[in-house]
Order: sequence, then structure tokens, then C-alpha cells
Amino acid sequence: MLDEKFVRRGLFLVFLILLLDIIGIAIIVPVLPTYLEELTGANVSDAAIDGGWLLLVYAAMQFLFAPLIGNLSDRFGRRPILLASVLTFAIDNLICALATSYWMLFVGRVLAGISHDGNRAKNFGLIGIAFGSGFALGPVIGGLLGELGPRVPFYGAAALSFINFLLGVFLLPETLDKAHRRRFEWRRANPLGALRQMRNYPGIGWVGLVFFLFWMAHSVYPSVWSFVSSYRYGWSEGEIGLSLGIFGIGGAMVMAFVLPRVVPRLGEWRTAVLGLIFTALGAAGYAAAWQGWMIYAVIIATALESLADPPLRSIAAGHVPPSAQGELQGALTSIGSITTIIGPLIFTQIFGYFTSPTTTVSFSGAPYALASCFVVGALAVFWLKAPKRLAVAAEHIEPAVSMAEPRYSDRSAMH
Repeated sequence: MLDEKFVRRGLFLVFLILLLDIIGIAIIVPVLPTYLEELTGANVSDAAIDGGWLLLVYAAMQFLFAPLIGNLSDRFGRRPILLASVLTFAIDNLICALATSYWMLFVGRVLAGISHDGNRAKNFGLIGIAFGSGFALGPVIGGLLGELGPRVPFYGAAALSFINFLLGVFLLPETLDKAHRRRFEWRRANPLGALRQMRNYPGIGWVGLVFFLFWMAHSVYPSVWSFVSSYRYGWSEGEIGLSLGIFGIGGAMVMAFVLPRVVPRLGEWRTAVLGLIFTALGAAGYAAAWQGWMIYAVIIATALESLADPPLRSIAAGHVPPSAQGELQGALTSIGSITTIIGPLIFTQIFGYFTSPTTTVSFSGAPYALASCFVVGALAVFWLKAPKRLAVAAEHIEPAVSMAEPRYSDRSAMH
């Protein structure tokens, strides 16, 4: 058993590292339209498409290397993989800050995608709280720094990542004990191998398809949120950052206060359904919001969309033993990477088409409308193919419980 003080210290440090990491990611979002327009000389429609290609190369590297990283973390532990990921992310942001051409950005995106670690925490509520908090603070900070220049947030993100790296080096303990490590196998350390391996665990396939459609829809936000806000409402970097900050606050509050109260009452399956419904409504609301103030109304009205991800992850994790949790996260990261390879191309191309000076129909909300359709598809698959018996018992979801690996038991009766 892990010492209680060790657990608490490790929990706090992982939360802090996650928080700083997500702030570092979110800090650059508000300046992307201005940054890419300045770097390439393109208009906002073409800049969005350029941004889509950057997301594609990052996601492609994730898809190729995430299973390898996940398997390495199952063999050597979480700490060294996390530290490598954080340090490489710092280098990536520094490259972006200093870039003098569009192609230099690809170098940074390749490095960041290769080193991305899908195993930064095993507590899914903790991930949600850190994500919500980081996405609340990061865009606001990025928006303020962006007023000083579109490259300044990249320097800020690099500095945060270096601080994050130092925190990990000196303070972060290892969370995977040697008893739960397994030997490295190349056949399991490739994208298709990791996905094939998941077939050994009943029920994972349909949940994986739900994740595919769900994450496909969610790729619309990093792809076009800033571009739609800049084009449709004429928002500045600060205003874009504020909107994302409010979005993040809503998600963090749902994770911290609503999730632990809803799951015991509704169970994981119903909670996931509720989250998917609000996710679909949210995307449809953003598509229809023709004035800027409506964005805030949609954010508040559909904040419960944050309920979807944690129970879905917990349902998936409940089918996998502790020794394969890293592999599971690698497989899920590969699924997510596929969606972020396809999604940005689709959503940025749609945005570019419907905002082009030559378009016959001007509708900058079109990407959000398509995203809503993807979520409706995810909801249909989950409702029809992932029956309630697949859900893990409600008490296994907590907002923050332990640094230990998730416990595994034979839950076949519940599944």
C-alpha cells in the first residue's frame, strides 16, 4: 500500500503539473488567428486551413507514437515519460515563438506529437478538474499576453513548461510500482497493435466507437473556435481568451461539484448519456449563435456537457487490468489522434469554404453544426450498443481519489 502522505503529495503534484500543462496549451489559443495571419500573410479563412494542417501533423505523430509511449510507461514507469513529454512541449513552444516561416511550425508540432503522453494521470475526475481550471486560466492569460504581440503567449507557454519540468524532476514521485509493470513488447507498441489488443476486453469496441464520434466532434473547438470568434464577432485576442475562460470555469465547476453528486444518483451510463445530450445541444447552440453574447448563454446553458467524458473513460478502464492501463490510454489516444487527424481538415475546410469571399452561402457556424451531428451519432451508438450493464459501479468515479493505479476486479456480472 502507498503511504497516505505519499499519495496526497503525489496527487497534488500531478494535479499541479496537469494544470500548468493545460494552461500552457490553452494560453496560445486566442492568438492563433492573428499569429498565423501575420506569419503567412493569409486571410482568416486561409489561416484557419493552415492551422488545420498543423493540428493534423501533431495528431499524426500522436497516432503513430502514443502506443509506444504508453507501453514504455507500463514498462519503465509514469514519471520519466511525463518528464520527457513536458520538456519537449516546452521546446515546441519555443520553436513556435521563434518561427520565421510556416514550415518551422511543423518541426515543433512533430516533436510535440511524438512525445505526447496519454498517461499523465489515472484519475479521470482529476483530469477533468485540471482541464477545466487550466482552460479557464490559460486563454485569459493568453488573451492578455496576446495584446502585447501574437508571439508572446508562446514564450509564456514555453516558460510554464520549463517550470513544470523542474517541478517534476525534483518533486514528482513514481506512481507505478514495479509489481504492476510489464515487459515491453513491440507487437503491442504500434497503433494497430494497441487497438487490436483492446479486443481482448469485452465491451471496449463499442465504447471506442463512441469515443471516436465524440472526440471527432470535440476537435471542432481547437480547430475553429478562435477563427469563428474572430471572423463572426470581430473579437480580439482578449475577448477570445475570455470566452474560453468562461467555458473552462463551467467545465471545472461541473467536474468538481456536479459530477460527484450526479454519478451516485444516475450511475455512469445515464451520466454519460446526459453529458452527450448536452454536448450535442452545445455544438448546435454555437452554430446558431449569430451574436457574441449568445456564446456565453450557450456555455452556461450546456455546461453539463462536461459530464460525458469521465464516465466514458471509467467504463473503458473498468475492463482493463492495472498492468494494461497505459496500453488502454495509448489505444484511446490513438483513437483520439485519428479524430484530430481527420477533424481539423474537415472543420477548417468547412470554415474556409463557408467564409470564403467566393462562397455562395456564408455560414461560419457550419463546423459546429457538423460537430453536433457527430455527437448525435455517438449518443445513438452508446444508447443502442452500450447497455447499462457495461457501466462501472458509481462509486468508482471520484473527482480525486488516489495516485495508485485503478483497481481491477472481475466485473463481468455488471458488464
